[in-house]
Amino acid sequence: MDYKDYYKTLGLDKTATAEQIKKAYRKLARQHHPDVNPNDKGAEQKFKEINEANEVLSDPEKRKKYDQFGADWQRYQQQPGGGAGRGGQPGGGFDWSQYTQGGGGGGFGGGFGEGEDFSDFFGSLFGNMGGGSGRSSRPGAGQDYQAELELSLEEAYHGGPRTITVNGKNLRITIQPGVADGQTIRLRDQGGPGRNGGPNGSLLITFRIRPDARYARTGHDLTQDVPVSIYKALLGGEQTVDTLSGPVKIKLKPETPNGTRLRLRGKGFPVYRKEGQFGDLYLRLNLTLPQHLTDQEKELFQQLAALRPDA
Repeated sequence: MDYKDYYKTLGLDKTATAEQIKKAYRKLARQHHPDVNPNDKGAEQKFKEINEANEVLSDPEKRKKYDQFGADWQRYQQQPGGGAGRGGQPGGGFDWSQYTQGGGGGGFGGGFGEGEDFSDFFGSLFGNMGGGSGRSSRPGAGQDYQAELELSLEEAYHGGPRTITVNGKNLRITIQPGVADGQTIRLRDQGGPGRNGGPNGSLLITFRIRPDARYARTGHDLTQDVPVSIYKALLGGEQTVDTLSGPVKIKLKPETPNGTRLRLRGKGFPVYRKEGQFGDLYLRLNLTLPQHLTDQEKELFQQLAALRPDA
């Protein structure tokens, strides 16, 4: 039977605090959760190992016992001839009985939790802890749920109430203006039920923002292409521009070149959870040529061309 390095499984060292253990577990559990990796046996096995490691290291009593056992196991492995004896159990003078439940040769001690897919190592070391169950009787947090919510760019700009269905339950939430594509928020107590009186898990909602044909978003800034007639570009004048906060009039100087960029301060995307703060909107002016010219228009353009033969 192989020794399980639970600290290594969670990517921690032995000095890790309870908060660091909790944080590492939640991060890895989200990454390897079967719902996120359907039909992936490797991820499923990793998820089981992560749960087992957390079951031990998040329980002070189990962690203390595991740390004591680990030190003795390391000393045993370093002894000449150390290793597994008959039946795959430690031999060579290693006092296994002081750690097992029931005092015998690494047995499960009965009552290993039904439905708990923990390893033989866990069962031999903790089989009877928690009153006859593979899980301890201490309060434990419920499972975190994962969900995705798709929004248009305009919906992400304005925010507001939305209804999302998770595990058959309709949940009404309020979206803060300025959420980003891929951003995840946590709603506490909206996940799976806690065990033994423990708190419910959380609901993790990841936002997916659909691309918008009008605007390109970079952080809090937006970029927009604005068509401008050649006449207005040459002679100057006012141009109405649609923004996510409503139409805005801009003034164009005479002889404005094609591709000119203008910045409208505060007309970009709202800064998440920063009320009244916005990014900027950048306008890229694209000159448009008149189509289907009349004979009179062609004649006028020819006259203009004759005035500037070298243009």
